Amino acid sequence: MNEGTRRRGGIPRGLATEGPAVLSYGFRPFFLAAGVFAPLAMLVWIAELTLGWGIGGTTYGALAWHAHEMLFGYSVAALAGFMLTAIPNWTGRLPVSGRPLLVLVLTWLAGRVVMLDPDLVGVYPAAAIDAVFLPLLAAIAAREVIAGRNWKNLKILVALATLAAVNLTFHAVLLMGGDPAPVFRAGVAVLIALVGLVGGRIIPSFTRNWLAKAGAKTMPAPFGRFDMVAMAVPIVALAAWTIAPGELPTAATAIAAAILQLVRLWRWRGVAALAEPLLLVLHLAYLFIPLGLAGIALEAAGWLSGASVLHIFTVGVIGTMTLAVMTRATRGHTGRKLTASSLTSLSYLALLFAAVLRPFAELLPEHYQLLIEAAGTCWILAFVMFVAEYGAILVMRRLG
Repeated sequence: MNEGTRRRGGIPRGLATEGPAVLSYGFRPFFLAAGVFAPLAMLVWIAELTLGWGIGGTTYGALAWHAHEMLFGYSVAALAGFMLTAIPNWTGRLPVSGRPLLVLVLTWLAGRVVMLDPDLVGVYPAAAIDAVFLPLLAAIAAREVIAGRNWKNLKILVALATLAAVNLTFHAVLLMGGDPAPVFRAGVAVLIALVGLVGGRIIPSFTRNWLAKAGAKTMPAPFGRFDMVAMAVPIVALAAWTIAPGELPTAATAIAAAILQLVRLWRWRGVAALAEPLLLVLHLAYLFIPLGLAGIALEAAGWLSGASVLHIFTVGVIGTMTLAVMTRATRGHTGRKLTASSLTSLSYLALLFAAVLRPFAELLPEHYQLLIEAAGTCWILAFVMFVAEYGAILVMRRLG
């Protein structure tokens, strides 16, 4: 549906309030924030590696800052934009907009500022400031879902609450001098589970719509018992990976999950969508889920490092899927055709290169540094292109 059209309850989409257009709907400020933050955070990380800026302060450190900000900075901003746009469609209620939306955006931004060097404001106040955003987002989502009696989407609230708990745990572990690696894996696992849940709705649905318009006779398989199993097994595998990476039972469960996910993806008929990058990229992003699950098994065999597995999930699944959703949702909710422009297609290509180069750079140790730099450059270019094409669209109210 396009911005300005009517949906359930007769509520106009995207034009719910007067005032700045950027605060009229959740996808506008949060997709813009995610698009700007993604390349800036990567540039800061590269500067830290080359110049030693001391990002993250002495208590948290640069590596923890990088991992945290990719998960709870960039990814969470993209997630907030999606949630605040999807929930009104699910419930038929007006979107969160205006001052409440501004407060939410500023809360997210405050977390990004204090996390640059938590020691400057004090590590406990910094942790508290950063930890506020996700519970606030979950509370707003819960209010809307409950008020709209949209009980089937309560599982989304569970995922948000879990993600908020993981972020709190991250701060607690760092402040107590513990190892944050399991916490990062837990955060990634929750986000991958969300991609599996939401992707299982939107990918076959969008594919079915596109195929129907193209006159195709064979459609994606409808959601059924197989999908329930295909969703449950990866959750078990990801939980095992969080707790005991490198163990044989974890690897065995991950292999089974990867096979189920490949079959699930094949049932959605992504091959038939090769002609439309805006749709194809969703299938390619989802493909990184079984690749990441296979990576868990390769890690157990000693053929791939834990960092590589993390980056298959973070760059391949989370990065590519969020970019795909941000471009599609922005086009759809601002009255534009659901077809990828040349610049949009190039942004997908750049991010897919990053998704392949970063996790597997260590397989070519003689070119490791070059491949890492190339992956970072591709990540930056992908989001610079997103902001170049969609930044003004997200800020302006005008359709078309």
